[in-house]
Amino acid sequence: MRSGVTALAAFAMLPGGVEAQPLKVVEVSAPAINCVFNTTCKITVSDTTGNILLPTVGLGTAWLQSRTYDGQSGTPAAGLTGYEYRISMTQASGEADCITGFTVNFGPHKPLPYKDSTASDVFVVTGGGLGTISLKSAERFGDVIEFTLTSPLCLSGPANVKNTTFFIGLAAAAAPMHVNAQVSVTGKTPIYAADARVPTHTAGGSARRVVSHYSRRALIHALLKRDFCSSVRLA
Repeated sequence: MRSGVTALAAFAMLPGGVEAQPLKVVEVSAPAINCVFNTTCKITVSDTTGNILLPTVGLGTAWLQSRTYDGQSGTPAAGLTGYEYRISMTQASGEADCITGFTVNFGPHKPLPYKDSTASDVFVVTGGGLGTISLKSAERFGDVIEFTLTSPLCLSGPANVKNTTFFIGLAAAAAPMHVNAQVSVTGKTPIYAADARVPTHTAGGSARRVVSHYSRRALIHALLKRDFCSSVRLA
C-alpha cells in the first residue's frame, strides 16, 4: 500500500494542463478507402510491428502494427503519407490482460475526405479487411494522439483470428520515423511500450509534457483501481 501511495503522489505532480482536442473519426471500407491515396484504388504498403510484452503470452504473439503508404498525384492525399495502426493478438493463446487503447506522439496530421467527400481526421477500416474492434474516440494533446477502443481487446483461450482491432488510419505530410507508442492495459502494469512509426517531427518539451500527462492519467487510474503496486513495463 505504501509504495502505491508514493507512486500516486509522484505522478500527481507531473506537469499537464494540455487541453484535449477531439478528432473526427469515420468508419470506411476497403478497397474504397484506397482511392483517397491512389487513383487505381490499389496501394503498396510497408509494414512493421512492435511487440507488446504482455508477460503471459509468447514473444511476438501480441503486437502493434504500423503500415505506411504514399499518396499519389491526382488524389486528395497527393504528396502525403498514409499511416495505419492495428493491435493484434490473433496468434496468442491463454490468458492476458485486456488492451484498451494506445497513444502515439504523432505530430501534425492532415484531414482528408475519407468518407462522403467530407474532411475527417481519422478513419477506421471496418469493412473489407481484418479486425473486430473499432475506435471509440481519438483525442489530440499537442503532438500526442490517444486512441481509445470501443471495447477492450482481451485474450482468453486458444489463438483466434478475431483477436485484433481494425486498421486505424490518418495522413501526414512527413515520411516515417520510429517512436515508442504507449499501449494501455487493464492489468497491474497499465502501460506497455511498443515500437511504432509516425511522421518525422521534433518532439519538443510540450510534447514530452503531454506524454507525461497521459502516462499520469493511465497510471493513477490503474493505481486507484488495483492494489497500489503497479509499475510501468517498457520494451
